[in-house]
Amino acid sequence: MAGDGGWWAGLRDRWDALFEAPARPGGDAGSDAVLELPWRHRWDHLPKRSAGFGFTARDYRLARRRAEEVARATLGDALWARLRRDGYLDLPSQRFPGVTYRLRVGQRIEVRCAPGVSPPWRRPYLCINPTYPLPEAEFFAHLYLYVRDREDEVIRVAAPQPYDQALGRTF
Repeated sequence: MAGDGGWWAGLRDRWDALFEAPARPGGDAGSDAVLELPWRHRWDHLPKRSAGFGFTARDYRLARRRAEEVARATLGDALWARLRRDGYLDLPSQRFPGVTYRLRVGQRIEVRCAPGVSPPWRRPYLCINPTYPLPEAEFFAHLYLYVRDREDEVIRVAAPQPYDQALGRTF
């Protein structure tokens, strides 16, 4: 049919506008910001603990503030207050009796064992980094839910490490 090329081009342009161009940080829900799909991109070119080139100090501040709101809503007020007070949350393993995962914002997961319990890994820390850059508090909320509800997935993807360290793709 005549004119189909224009229809396909328009559809392609709308698709590109929705799924390819990243939304600007700080855009509100009612704006014309496009949907972000960060997992569809490679992030290896970015410096560690960075959100990417062009992110301003204001962008980082806003992203971290929103991330704390997400983490507080995810954890609830009581757990959020405990995290703020103690600097960590302990979650008992559902898979390994006597094993507890200590979660800290921006750090590796510490595997702690009760006296007399053999550790499931030879190394005391588990490293899991996000696929794309995220604020530390937001990734903490993700990890909390995964360790609590999908421990088998954490066991599958975590890399046991001999020492603690800040996560690489958080800021």
